[in-house]
Amino acid sequence: MSFSFETKNELCRLPVQRRCCAQAEAYGILLYCHTFNASEVRVITENPHFAARLPRLFQRAFDLRFDRQPELPAGEEPAGKLVFQMRSREKLDHIINLLGYAPRQSLALHINFAMVEEDCCRAAFLRGCFFAGGSVTDPAKRYHLELASSHLQASRELGALLRESGYPPKSVTRNGSSVTYFKQSDQIEDFLTLIGAPVAAMRIMSAKLEKDLRNSVNRRLNCDSANLDKAVEAAQSQGEAIRKLQGAGRQLSDKLRETAELRLKYPELSLAELAEMFDPPVTKSCLNHRLRKLVELAEGVE
Repeated sequence: MSFSFETKNELCRLPVQRRCCAQAEAYGILLYCHTFNASEVRVITENPHFAARLPRLFQRAFDLRFDRQPELPAGEEPAGKLVFQMRSREKLDHIINLLGYAPRQSLALHINFAMVEEDCCRAAFLRGCFFAGGSVTDPAKRYHLELASSHLQASRELGALLRESGYPPKSVTRNGSSVTYFKQSDQIEDFLTLIGAPVAAMRIMSAKLEKDLRNSVNRRLNCDSANLDKAVEAAQSQGEAIRKLQGAGRQLSDKLRETAELRLKYPELSLAELAEMFDPPVTKSCLNHRLRKLVELAEGVE
């Protein structure tokens, strides 16, 4: 089951209550469904939960039944595409009139902003758009939510509506459809929370935190590995310098001689660990100073 499918299932659990919100949600579905014009409404879905919600929604919104709808036997989940159709001119005229269009004129679809003035109705409208034309990618893979419609003007106005609501989307044309989309995880979380899917939003948030933690650990490991490489490289250069001084018979002070002997004896130890081997122990800063002195002396040996 895809993340998008699970998100729509979560939305289907929301009750169909206020008539104005039911009309707004149905409006979003109509603008983003397979077909909506003066002669036909056709909604196609493969989600049985959405298919069960759709007749109740249209009954609440318009007091209408679909002319054709699939049989949904109790306890069974039908496979394949489920088609809802309405071709009655009387029913279509009723819907078109309620949405603020002229029934007998050419139906140029755009958003009637009077239908989405209230915050609750706006959220319901966006939920309808997502039901019919939306999808969201599994956040474990990437962050992407889109709303695709064949109605260019409605898609443009949806972008304006989202920007006004504080969710600035991006848009692109793909295969004849106008696509409004988000690629930022926080915007997707906010959008899903707005339309009534907080569980899906939390899953995106959790996936983001997990990715951030994994990246942080990887950065730390890479940093530790780089520091270890530097420490090994430094120990090797210190050992070479000490052997060079010994080969030249260079006389060293007691402190430098002790440092040279311990460095050669424990080449694998870090500065902090090597500093503890002295009797009495010396500070890391002191040891670093002595080792730098040995390297400088070696550089002066011909």
